[in-house]
Amino acid sequence: MKIVIYGANEMASSIAAEFFEDHDVIVIDPEQKNLDSFSSLDVATICADAMNIEILKQADIINADVFIALSNNDETNIIACLMVRQVSDSQTICFVSKKESMQSLNSLKDEYKSSYTQCIDSIVWPSNLLVQEIFKIITVPDAVDVENFAKGRARLLEYRIKEDSELLNKKLKDCYFNSEVLVVGIVRKDELFIPSGNSEFLLNDKVFLMGTPIGLDIAASELFESKGKVKKIVIIGGGSVGFELANELERTQMRIKIIENNYNRCELLSQKFKKALILNGSGTNLELLEEEEIGKTDVVVAITNNDEKNLLCSLLSKQLGAKKVITRVSQGATASLFERVGVDVAISQREACVDEIKNRIIDSRAGVIATVERGQGEILEIELNKNFIAKQLFEIKLPKQGVIAIVKRGSKVIIPKGQTQIKALDSLLIFTKTQDIEAIKEYFKQ
Repeated sequence: MKIVIYGANEMASSIAAEFFEDHDVIVIDPEQKNLDSFSSLDVATICADAMNIEILKQADIINADVFIALSNNDETNIIACLMVRQVSDSQTICFVSKKESMQSLNSLKDEYKSSYTQCIDSIVWPSNLLVQEIFKIITVPDAVDVENFAKGRARLLEYRIKEDSELLNKKLKDCYFNSEVLVVGIVRKDELFIPSGNSEFLLNDKVFLMGTPIGLDIAASELFESKGKVKKIVIIGGGSVGFELANELERTQMRIKIIENNYNRCELLSQKFKKALILNGSGTNLELLEEEEIGKTDVVVAITNNDEKNLLCSLLSKQLGAKKVITRVSQGATASLFERVGVDVAISQREACVDEIKNRIIDSRAGVIATVERGQGEILEIELNKNFIAKQLFEIKLPKQGVIAIVKRGSKVIIPKGQTQIKALDSLLIFTKTQDIEAIKEYFKQ
């Protein structure tokens, strides 16, 4: 597959690093100094403006499969996508940084069926991806990751094994899980593996469960700390991401506090949010955190644009007794480090965007509907063809380790057991390690 990227920024670097080993990647940018940072990757670069037909032809855009416009200017990205579509049938992905740009493009596409927006196949607003990830985790007590499938009828949750966990030091075969839940993965010391019955749950392991929402709620109440819904939220950082997160949370019954250091920004926030309490101050001010009883908060979200500040805010909040701390980080590697030192959940906006492109957009990865644990694991959806011969689950011998966790049959969702009958036209949701995806796909083609 040939991928052309316009804009040589940090986001482009992450996307190129993800795809250059298996695909031809070309990066275009008018500034050579921006392109120099790609010298460690086996990618082609062109120092020019992509809003030039001749430059696009030089990048062989006619034969490209995907064009990604992610420069730092929304209008430039939109125009670049429009120009590409004039000379190529490649899939166009337009990144936008402003809510107004997203709203305008969606309005043109939905209400007016504009020919301009038909030239843009996918619109990516990175801040919103981050907000949605955080919102999902907030609304499920104690979970550190949440993914929904089958229009909400199936779900994946990730929990951490703590000192008071019912599962601590027990083998999987000795633990009771209700019939609507399966344990599909365990992460230990940043390494994901598919568990067997003899796998033991150790302190600080992260456990992936898949099942129905009701079944997972029951499992959470029986096996994890959850004692009710999240009621109190503190957001540290009232910038664009903090603003959008507060906007989502105001629709719930949660009590929200926003701590923002910039006084003028606080005034804007107070005009927008009628239910939220806006506090002018620093999230690293221990006295302020104590006065606001951070220790009694259900969730603290440190979401400034500075990693070091977010880490300090998070550790102070955790030390004071906050039940869950979610932290924004710039890179996936930083996220892993933050979680090692005590942060419950660290989320990278850049990583969320790469996952979005991997899971939803790149056709060569069709069938992968979610990525977990920073790319180590995938949830694969396989639709069985009409000639598939019905067999019981235990008769299906996958060539690699994986768990058939969900069976979709029409509008019905089944959590399969060994005796469950698997039939033609069923859709199977399979949890597996990323390197085993292709082997499993090939198995079901036979």
